[in-house]
Amino acid sequence: MNFKEKKTPEEYRYFLALSLAPKIGPGVFKAILAYAGSAQNFFQIPKGKAAKIPKVGPKLLELREQKDTLLRAADQLIQNSEKKNIRILTHLDPEFPQRLKAQEDGPVVLFIKGNSTLNFERTVGIVGTRNATDYGKSVTRKIIEDLAVYQPVIISGLAYGIDIEAHRLSLKTDLPTIGVLGSPIDQIYPAVHKSTAEQMLEKGALISEYPSGSKMAPGNFPARNRIIAGLSDALIVVEAAEKGGALITAEIAYSYDKEVFAVPGNLQSSFSEGCNHLIKKMKASIYTGPNDIAEALFWTKPGEQKVRKPSLDLSSRNGEEKLILELLLDKKELEIDMISYQTGIPLGLLSSKLLELEFEGIIKSLPGKKYRIQY
Repeated sequence: MNFKEKKTPEEYRYFLALSLAPKIGPGVFKAILAYAGSAQNFFQIPKGKAAKIPKVGPKLLELREQKDTLLRAADQLIQNSEKKNIRILTHLDPEFPQRLKAQEDGPVVLFIKGNSTLNFERTVGIVGTRNATDYGKSVTRKIIEDLAVYQPVIISGLAYGIDIEAHRLSLKTDLPTIGVLGSPIDQIYPAVHKSTAEQMLEKGALISEYPSGSKMAPGNFPARNRIIAGLSDALIVVEAAEKGGALITAEIAYSYDKEVFAVPGNLQSSFSEGCNHLIKKMKASIYTGPNDIAEALFWTKPGEQKVRKPSLDLSSRNGEEKLILELLLDKKELEIDMISYQTGIPLGLLSSKLLELEFEGIIKSLPGKKYRIQY
């Protein structure tokens, strides 16, 4: 969803005020802006009109009566952030990361420390277990050293294990790296990573959707995984247990239609179960080297001729395949039931055709039994 660029300081104040209101998540916030036109309008339109906004019930309408309190809190937040050299970016700002604007559940406000822009040309997310093995650490080092020629920004979560290895190795390789915090922007967690976090600020940044002085809650950390996934053009899972944050991030990245890769591991290692599971379920491709990323994202090295995305030739396709591909080219993505309905192909035959096209790398399956053209 696109919001207009910042027009006045008042609009900015109201935007922050509404973002500070309790029980207003990104989905509700965006519904309010889509209907009211701006946060300022939400507080000023008649109550009857405000009551018609989707997802806004009686309790949220009561927020309008707290306008002055919320505006004072917004003013205080702006002052505190300026004192601590913290940038505030909202959807009203053109500098807000475009990759996150595409997410329905993406944050509406970000707090940033550091010198980096957040609209990078190339990004790679690297995540994994907090209990990284020597194998996992060496693979992370190899990945970053190999990717350095493409000059991507490395995204991770500053957590123990693979995350902090990715950040530290990025610094050693002179790659910018972005840490997405699950804690307030002025509170590095874990604290032992503070030194690394400070080094990241020169060419990279720390970002959080939690303002300075706010309380740290356990639910913040799973929530920040969607930001890591959203900022990453490709996500590499190095090591992951059967359950954990890295696997959650991979699932989110897959749902966002990102390129997801997993490093295969020892079948007897519990820290490779998650990676092997992602590969088995075809939610991640096997990572074998930097060419995997370059081919998926059409990256070239300095001096190489720029690779163009191939066009899809339908002339050699049989009747059913041509119907399927023409429909997906037109609709972008579609559920299997709708593909069957609109093409007239029975579900049994359609399933086998979709599988064949997926094996060829022409289409990609998405959550909810949806499919889209791969390129």
